[in-house]
Amino acid sequence: MMQWEQLLSLRRQGDTNKRLRIEQDETRLGFEVDYDRVIFSSAFRSLQDKTQVIPLSKTSFVHTRLTHSLEVSVVGRSLGRIVGKAIIEKYPSLGKTHGYQFNDFGAIVAAAALAHDIGNPPFGHSGEKAIGDYFANGNGRRFKEQLTDREYQDLVDYEGNANGFKIVTETKNGVEGGLRLSYATLGAFTKYPKESLPKKPTRHIADKKFGVFQSEKEYFENIASELELLKRGKDNELSYVRHPLAYLVEAADDICYTIIDFEDGINLGLIDEEFALEYLIKLVHSSINTEKYHGLNMASDRLAYLRSLAINTLIAEAASIFLEHEEAILKGDFPEALLDKSSYKAQIDDIIKISVAKVYQSTEVVDKEIAGYNILTTLLDAYTTAFENHYNGSCRHYDSLILKSFENKPAANASTYNYLMECCSTISRLTDGNALQIFQKINGIL
Repeated sequence: MMQWEQLLSLRRQGDTNKRLRIEQDETRLGFEVDYDRVIFSSAFRSLQDKTQVIPLSKTSFVHTRLTHSLEVSVVGRSLGRIVGKAIIEKYPSLGKTHGYQFNDFGAIVAAAALAHDIGNPPFGHSGEKAIGDYFANGNGRRFKEQLTDREYQDLVDYEGNANGFKIVTETKNGVEGGLRLSYATLGAFTKYPKESLPKKPTRHIADKKFGVFQSEKEYFENIASELELLKRGKDNELSYVRHPLAYLVEAADDICYTIIDFEDGINLGLIDEEFALEYLIKLVHSSINTEKYHGLNMASDRLAYLRSLAINTLIAEAASIFLEHEEAILKGDFPEALLDKSSYKAQIDDIIKISVAKVYQSTEVVDKEIAGYNILTTLLDAYTTAFENHYNGSCRHYDSLILKSFENKPAANASTYNYLMECCSTISRLTDGNALQIFQKINGIL
């Protein structure tokens, strides 16, 4: 069974001495420093020009990855605080002996939630698919024989979660450990604490995807050891039980994309307003103030009221489910997402079903995904060929020009896997607009 004292570790990469919570400066708490480091990072700022689901609209506000991440962090902070208050009461020594406070839980979840999309490539989830498809079925297949099975799987199932872990932890400009976030926050960030193979070995929620590339295995093993995460899978596999707070990060994301993608669809006219309000009312019928609701004259005000009420309802529900199953979670015996056990699951599923049909599969979204697919495939071809020729000693002047654009250049003796991952990582950091500009340059459009 995992222990909260270990799970709340303030340790950072490169620490030589143990960081004790009781010795922390309350005006500059380590977990809050994590939040600051994420929000001031260039990778986080780039999310302002990355598609959440709907391409940036000229007629109405829609959420970008950045606004979505900020909202998820706010919901995550509330979830963490509610849970933290109950955990501190249940285990008094956490506070009395170690100095932890309920706000610490909120700070950890907020920081991890803020970073949860930091590794996503341009053009939404289709960006991940475009990268994977390039190596599985496109010109990238030529590298298969030069890679181990696990290295190749990292590429053909390119995963934004694993890339996010890479971005926040990779050494850059001589700084060991990247953003040097606390191990507690990194644990909460890692929703899928496993490597790419074996693929979906069980139906456990932690096996749904993967969260660690081969290049970051050793780093994650150190984190898992410090947090004392329980081992899963076979001895030679990187597979661990989730950090308990990862369930809250996931719930915060689930709450926001369920309600707010739906709201974006309504505001853009993709979902009929009156029809949509009925679905939200079903979700909050037990807590709605009908007098207040009917006193709102504008449909937009009614929508905002229902959205706020729905988010609050689901926060309370997710926190309650976590606390009910806290011991099972600590033992690694909770195999599903928190909202999968929600009493509102039917209503949530109905809302998501409408969003899929009316928003995610809308012409506007599909057109953007098609364009994004072609843009990223072109960039991958140019980047991988440039590195391939460089390491083969057949570098052309054109290849040299392409390589000049790389901020992090692989070492002189880099493996094929290393330089391919650098290509993908560089592309993943691009905004939608940056990717389009580079695509146009490659195609001679100035």
